Amino acid sequence: MVTGATSGIGEACARQFINAGYRVIATGRNVTKLNLLKEEFGSDLLPLVFDVRDREIAEASVKALPAEWSEIDILINNAGLALGLDPEYQGDYTDWETMIDTNIKGLLTMTRVVVPGMVERNRGHVINIGSVAGDAAYANGNVYCATKAAVKSITDGLRIDVAHTALRVTLLKPGLVETNFSNVRFHGDDRRADNVYKGITPLTGDDIANAALYAAQAPKHVQIAEMLILATHQANGSTIVRKS
Repeated sequence: MVTGATSGIGEACARQFINAGYRVIATGRNVTKLNLLKEEFGSDLLPLVFDVRDREIAEASVKALPAEWSEIDILINNAGLALGLDPEYQGDYTDWETMIDTNIKGLLTMTRVVVPGMVERNRGHVINIGSVAGDAAYANGNVYCATKAAVKSITDGLRIDVAHTALRVTLLKPGLVETNFSNVRFHGDDRRADNVYKGITPLTGDDIANAALYAAQAPKHVQIAEMLILATHQANGSTIVRKS
């Protein structure tokens, strides 16, 4: 199951896992994109339309899965976003709530709904998509950075909680990835979004999907606990060397 599978890292994960022989439950809010993915991949993909912020619908959607899809082996908690890039004292309340409800509460909801079945079967893998932003705050990133720091702590906590089982828990922490991430952050301002990647060759969604697939295909006794993935000229969340 891949959440937020209609674009960016989530879509790349869905594609790469299917190409590697998995069947994928793809969730997201974009009905049109999910239908297109279904047309492309046929019986290898099951689309589920819901917003991870809606706990009741998310839970009902998973409970209503057909029997042949109900035993989820891998959960990729990818759904997430950044909104705004303002000083904390000038931040937008709605942006804050959306980030917290999606990046933290949505991830927790999907974990709570899916992982009990994994524990019961004593097999499974949770791959959470965090961010380099969770390692240290950067200017004007305040709440987004905080949500990704929370993802780090939640992932570490889950790994501890399932250590008595055969489940594996992985945190992927991407740096600059060129998707629609920045366009969403800047509320559709294409010029500001393009400037984020100016002067550097950023990562792609496929780069992060490769890392997720690597973790999933590691031998069963190997748990890739955490992976920081940066563009070559990015040292951390705020140190980026751009070429003119």
